[in-house]
Amino acid sequence: MTVDMAAPKPSVLAQFHALTKPRVIQLIVFCALIGMVLAVPGAPTAAQVLHAAVACFGIYLVAGAAAAFNCIVEKGIDAKMKRTAWRPTARGELSDTQTLIFSAMLCAAGSAILYFWVNPLTMWLTFATFVGYAVIYTVILKPLTPQNIVIGGASGAMPPVLGWSAMTGDVGPEALILFLIIFLWTPPHFWALALYRVEDYRKSGLPMLPVTHGSEFTRLQILLYTFMLLAACLLPFVYGMSSWLYLVVAVGLSLGFCWYAVRLLRHYSDELARATFRFSLIHLSVLFAALLLDHYLL
Repeated sequence: MTVDMAAPKPSVLAQFHALTKPRVIQLIVFCALIGMVLAVPGAPTAAQVLHAAVACFGIYLVAGAAAAFNCIVEKGIDAKMKRTAWRPTARGELSDTQTLIFSAMLCAAGSAILYFWVNPLTMWLTFATFVGYAVIYTVILKPLTPQNIVIGGASGAMPPVLGWSAMTGDVGPEALILFLIIFLWTPPHFWALALYRVEDYRKSGLPMLPVTHGSEFTRLQILLYTFMLLAACLLPFVYGMSSWLYLVVAVGLSLGFCWYAVRLLRHYSDELARATFRFSLIHLSVLFAALLLDHYLL
């Protein structure tokens, strides 16, 4: 005899935590930490480690606020898509008022931490990133243009810049190189996901590239962006930020991404699109890990 038991409802604390999109926030903080570490020559002092930890916490709070605000704006769309229908706002478990207050509290707390205990520049850059993602991308760009992920990707590419400014008080060319890498990485990463989730996006009414321009055009764009990403990934070595260790890893990873993109263009399948999406996550994580190892070992 089979007993059909409903899954227990998550606690209110778990629901609020889910609003912050924890997996996305982890990657944001990781990328910010990379910027912090690379901004400090040699091994950091205890004071610098504490400063970086405070900065990471402040960035984490503001990024979580942006994610929560995004859940309010997109609750109707989220409810129509399998991968987002579980969110508390989409399910009606948390009201707009509750979510808005939660987002405002996170943003205020994170901004105060960054302003008073890190530096004003980092606070303003982080707040601008909040506005760029939560308002410009989510409210304006995403529902209006298939280039939303390209233009809005600027907000997602900001974490290393935030990290760099947190430790130095300015934005150097090294931080802009890291920004460019993530900026060019974002479209092929996201479009690989959009390819195998195209019906979800079609139902939601969002003008994502596979919906508006078709699969083949999107796959061509993925390939072109992986070529540009390959060139951008060489810049840390060319500029003198890294040595041969990073270069070997960067070339290997980027050629691997290009290889996935070529296969995706020639012989499409949903499974290959999923594999490409998963590899894109490995690409960015290992690339930045190689930058860290290079920074300390060589």
